[in-house]
Amino acid sequence: MRPAFLFLLAPAIVATPASAQETSQERPEALMRVLACRALQSSEERLACYDREVGAFEAAESSNQLVVMDREQVRRTRRTLFGLALPDLGVFGDNNQDPQEAVAEIQTTIRSAAQNPLGKWIIVLEDGARWIQTDVRELAREPRGGMPIRIRRAAMGSYLANIDNQVAVRVRRER
Repeated sequence: MRPAFLFLLAPAIVATPASAQETSQERPEALMRVLACRALQSSEERLACYDREVGAFEAAESSNQLVVMDREQVRRTRRTLFGLALPDLGVFGDNNQDPQEAVAEIQTTIRSAAQNPLGKWIIVLEDGARWIQTDVRELAREPRGGMPIRIRRAAMGSYLANIDNQVAVRVRRER
């Protein structure tokens, strides 16, 4: 069974990918100190330990030295990162994750759309994600704000977008 919470140290985020994966497999020291309080026999010592270590844990979280995310927050973050080419730092799960938790597609609404000088559509989604058309396919209806869009993974790291249920165009995420 997977834990309900992920505890991550901020330095692991800026570490190199290999060392970040190693670090993310370990439990943060602040969490280990809280858990160690359970081993104390005396109720008074155990309570004093919990009070001290939970206070230190809260201070670390407040100062962004420690990041705490529940599973739903991780899912939402994965969704906002959908389509970006990022190194696997092991921060939001690993390649061995449950396939049902992997983001394979998003369905949302277009905030704005415009064509660049090459005639490719630049589409900004409601969450601010910016996608650009990479193929030469023309759309029957021009994209505009308020239209639904479905973007899904395609072959070899590419993505396909269906705008307002039209034929898919190939796109890539810019930011």
